[in-house]
Amino acid sequence: MLARQRQATILDRVRTAGGVRVTELAAEFGVSDMTIRRDLDTLHDQGLLAKVHGGATATGPGSTDEPGFHAKSVRQSAEKAAIAGHAAELVRPGAAIALSAGTTTAELARRLVDVAGLTVVTNSLPVAEILHTAGRPDQTVVLTGGVRTPSDALVGPLAVEAIQSLHLDLLFLGVHGITERAGFTTPNLMEAETDRALVEAADRLVVLADHTKWGTVGISSIVGLGAADVLVSDDRLAPEARRVIDEKVGELVIVTGTGRATGQETTR
Repeated sequence: MLARQRQATILDRVRTAGGVRVTELAAEFGVSDMTIRRDLDTLHDQGLLAKVHGGATATGPGSTDEPGFHAKSVRQSAEKAAIAGHAAELVRPGAAIALSAGTTTAELARRLVDVAGLTVVTNSLPVAEILHTAGRPDQTVVLTGGVRTPSDALVGPLAVEAIQSLHLDLLFLGVHGITERAGFTTPNLMEAETDRALVEAADRLVVLADHTKWGTVGISSIVGLGAADVLVSDDRLAPEARRVIDEKVGELVIVTGTGRATGQETTR
C-alpha cells in the first residue's frame, strides 16, 4: 500500500472511530511504528487529525463534542494511569463506592479488582465490564441502566432513579472539562443530570482529571469546583489552574507520571 493510500485509510478510521493507536495500525498495515508516526505527522500538519500520546484523535472539539470511549482512551494515557493509581489508594475494603463514566475511571476500575468486599455502582459500561470480567465473588457491581451515550455512559431518567435511592461512601467522577466559572462540565446534558445524582448519593466526591481538562468547557455544568472534596490531577497542570483549584476544592493532589503524589494542598 502506498503511503497516501495508507494515510487515507487511517484518516477514515479516525473519523469513524474517533481515535486510533499507533501499535494497532502498525500491526494492521504490517509496517513499523515509526512509519505510522510519520503518517500521523503528515495528517496532523494538514489539520486533519490531532496527534496524542500513542496515537491520534479526530479534530474539532466543542462544548457539545463527545468523543467515543476508544478515542478518549488514547489521550493522556500515562497521566490517567498515574491518577488512577493514586485514586485506588483511597478505596478501603468493604466500601460502597461509585465510578462515573470515563476513561480515567475505567483505569481506576482495573486497579480495584483486588480490593475485597467492594460494592461498586457505575453508569459506565466499560467499568462494569472490567469488574465483571475479573469475576471476584466478594464484589458487587451495580449497573444503573439508562440510555447509552457515545462515550459508553448510561444516562437519563432510569439511571437517575436507580441512583437516588443509594447511599455511597465515595464517588470517583470523571469530567470533560474544568473552569473556574463553569466548574466541572460535560458535553452531554443527560449525563450532567446523572452525574449530579451520583454526587448527591455520595458522602465524598473525588474528581479525577488530567491537566488537559483545565480550560475546557462542556455544554452542561455538573457541580461547582467547591463541591469536590479531593481533585487528583497530574504534574503538567498549569500553575494558574493549581491556584484556582486549590482555593476552591478541599484537597488538590498532584501525581507524577509514576503515580507518586508530589504533594497536596488542603484548603478546608
